[in-house]
Amino acid sequence: MTYRNPVPTVDIIIELSDRPHRPIILIERLNPPFGWAIPGGFVDYGESLETAAVREALEETGLSIELIEQFHVYSNPERDARKHTISTVFLATATGEPQAGDDAKGIGIFPLWELPTPLCFDHAQIMQDYRRYRDYGIRPR
Repeated sequence: MTYRNPVPTVDIIIELSDRPHRPIILIERLNPPFGWAIPGGFVDYGESLETAAVREALEETGLSIELIEQFHVYSNPERDARKHTISTVFLATATGEPQAGDDAKGIGIFPLWELPTPLCFDHAQIMQDYRRYRDYGIRPR
């Protein structure tokens, strides 16, 4: 019997703490699915979730981040059409000017009330959950 398991990923909601209203960084994806996304990616074998989050943020935005907290885990098998992934989402802060890198075609800085569309994967849901948490302190279930 062959076992198939979900693939662990991380996503990092990065607030720019040196700017008014603490805008967040999104990347425009170079590879399918196209659109805007929260920085993140696959966890490498032998790597902790936290190490993967710091690495992915640096690769995609060029910024060194400070992880603040683990926000939530998203595990809907349909969240990524490519394969079944489970994403641990982290909240982080950074300062400076982000630069698109790795598999990012572009990069943008957005206030929470002006997010671009479309957002890839389940990132619209993640951002809705995050905004509710940031505005009202209510965590997703």
